[in-house]
Amino acid sequence: MFYREAGDFKVSYPEDSQTFPIRFDRWRYYAVLAVAFLVIPLVINDYWEKSILLPFLVYSLIAIGLNILTGYCGQVSLGSGAFMAVGAFACYKLMTAFPGLNILFCIIGAGFVTAAVGVVFGLPSLRIKGFYLAVATLAAQFFIVWLLNKVPWFYNYSATGQITAPERTFLGIAVTGPNTASWATYLFTLSILFVMAWAARNLTRGPIGRKWMAIRDMDIAAEIIGVNPLHAKLTAFAVSSFYIGVGGALFFSVYLGAAEVTEAFNIDKSFLVLFMIIIGGLGSIFGSFAGAAFMVLLPVGLKNLLVGSLGWPTDLAAHIQFMIVGGLIIFILIYEPHGVAQLWRLAKEKLRLWPFPY
Repeated sequence: MFYREAGDFKVSYPEDSQTFPIRFDRWRYYAVLAVAFLVIPLVINDYWEKSILLPFLVYSLIAIGLNILTGYCGQVSLGSGAFMAVGAFACYKLMTAFPGLNILFCIIGAGFVTAAVGVVFGLPSLRIKGFYLAVATLAAQFFIVWLLNKVPWFYNYSATGQITAPERTFLGIAVTGPNTASWATYLFTLSILFVMAWAARNLTRGPIGRKWMAIRDMDIAAEIIGVNPLHAKLTAFAVSSFYIGVGGALFFSVYLGAAEVTEAFNIDKSFLVLFMIIIGGLGSIFGSFAGAAFMVLLPVGLKNLLVGSLGWPTDLAAHIQFMIVGGLIIFILIYEPHGVAQLWRLAKEKLRLWPFPY
């Protein structure tokens, strides 16, 4: 079979511990990057940008953030929608308060603001965990949305309560506002996702990632061997909230262009991101991408099939989508709790051993 380690001999520990130790995996990874950065911008159109690619990229980034907290550190959170809202409104305030500030700095600044808010709401994790922590983050979801909706300063005293992204450019090319090109917004979002996914992969494989996983597996044992629970849990909340905040800023400024907090960042968003990491796989960067792809492509595919091809009513197609997603979540939790990422790992193991029994 073509999928073999034969000939991939390692002469140092860094080579053996690299993310893709098999040469075939590395070339496949480079090929995906080449298609994403060089081919897709040449053929992208408005439909693919708004319906598939931008939602996939943004939700992948947000799913990576939640996976850092829940999958790697074991801290359950139901407040992703609220932290997305914090990132969106922080980006909006930076864009309107500093018109000359580069859009990239507005987005990164929104991430830092969200990280600070995440640390505050992560303090209860030092005393509670599991179901009780989930309830605490759920309270954060309702409180933050209520606060952003009730204080007019956050949306610059707009009569409708809606925030609208002004036009901003990056390297002289418009990436927000009404006059954007599909390839420009796609490449801008993809570049941010690539850098942050690479950073997340290295974080989770480094010392801080090992501390997170030690807390996840058994926090008492981790504390006995020298892991500081205060530092580990709060850094997980900070890094996770930073990623979700950057994703929320991109979701508002590049993808939507305009948003209203109770509609765009309600609790449905929190559950949507949670479903992504459950289906994709907890504790896996690849699982975040797989879960985001599934949750973005499934509604589009069902709508095109049931509504476009078969002529079914839109509400019936939406109900069938909920049934399929719910059934898949139950199926995955029962038969493969580690999600699509584990199925992918098992498939690769079978390819390595074929034709011998597994």
